[in-house]
Amino acid sequence: MKKRIFIPLFILIIAIAGGVIYIEPLMPIITGYAAKNLASGVFVSGRTQEQMENEDLNFSIIKYTSNEVNHYTKEVTSTFLWAESKAVYIEGFGCTLVKDFTEDEIRGRDYPKFPKDNPEEPWYTVSSAEGIDKSKLDLAADKIFSDDPKLHGTFGLMVVYKGNPVLERYREDFNKDTRFLSWSMAKSFVNALVGIRVKQGKMKIYKDLSISGISKPITMDNLLRMNSGLEWNEDYGNQSDVTVMLHKFGDMGLYTWNRPQTYEAGEHWYYSSGSTNAASLALRQTFESDNEYWRFPKEYLFDRLGMNTAVFELDASGTFVGSSYVYATLRDYARFGLLYLYDGVWNNQRILPEDWVRYTQMVSNDSDGKYGSSFWLNANHEMPDTPCDALMSRGHDGQFIVIIPSRDLVIVRTGYTPDSQFDLNLMVKEILSCIDAPNENSHG
Repeated sequence: MKKRIFIPLFILIIAIAGGVIYIEPLMPIITGYAAKNLASGVFVSGRTQEQMENEDLNFSIIKYTSNEVNHYTKEVTSTFLWAESKAVYIEGFGCTLVKDFTEDEIRGRDYPKFPKDNPEEPWYTVSSAEGIDKSKLDLAADKIFSDDPKLHGTFGLMVVYKGNPVLERYREDFNKDTRFLSWSMAKSFVNALVGIRVKQGKMKIYKDLSISGISKPITMDNLLRMNSGLEWNEDYGNQSDVTVMLHKFGDMGLYTWNRPQTYEAGEHWYYSSGSTNAASLALRQTFESDNEYWRFPKEYLFDRLGMNTAVFELDASGTFVGSSYVYATLRDYARFGLLYLYDGVWNNQRILPEDWVRYTQMVSNDSDGKYGSSFWLNANHEMPDTPCDALMSRGHDGQFIVIIPSRDLVIVRTGYTPDSQFDLNLMVKEILSCIDAPNENSHG
């Protein structure tokens, strides 16, 4: 009788122990994801806790976290079983997950203060928007906002044609003032910031880098093109390098730079959010002070484009999270797209170096024509209904800025469509069907 009781009990104990061993390393990721994204959703995007928990956090184990939002101290604490994570709000810089650095260290830094509530600047208009069927475009937008399984989950959609906004639409719980999370669209912003620093003569993209005193035969160009050779796993479904970096480490760039180099730089392409955070840390090292670095995106990119809503968030060490964490309105994302559509020039002022957009469009070695310098490409015609000159900023869960020079077009779509289910090619096809065909051979 005792033996009959002991064996099932022993099996149960082993199963529980195995479960604990499995879930223990995941706990900071579970609670960290909930705390960081809920904090930014509430304090940066202006969404409610209920909205975030019912949609953006309603998946996997994340949906079982218990979340406390403190509107007075502007922080979120998320717990699951015995684990707890906290994210805090920093004025002008969004929310930061407290890791490796104390909350007092993170809050107590001498961050620059920026003016509030800048008025929206007029659209940059280069010509009339003749050549587009607006009635048909409205029908295309209806489809993109529908429950079509290939297009569902859209939060906002903007189309800018010939420099003019010809469509702007939002789901009922969002509006023109909502800041949307970029996810990996942020990588393209790092491309722009590096370009500006190159224009200032403060960075050489083909020079081997030394980050935090660690030298490696890797250049900024390698990091932007995802062929650094640093070992990396971008799987979002478990405890991979990307989830560990975003939720367990306070210095994300250094975490990446310390990864072993398994390939010679420039030899092998593979997508790595860590590479962009290493690039952001390398960029930080070109400034004489952190204050100068923290002012840089706003003063030299956002303000010049009139992107008055844009917020670039920091990791706990104070480095911009270039892989993932820009927040901005649809209109401001469209402005960023127009900068690349018009070869790095805004209102007759050159923001990016000459030929920087051409450099960005150059296909990265071993990428099969799908990636340039921190932008996705369609040089391999993988998207058959999209012109091959398209540049694309693409983010997790269906965030897109699509720039098509041959059609004088920028498309911005934000939403929540998990597991890469959104059919980007179909969306572009629907919108292009509303625009007059280009002249023969105009899109190469």
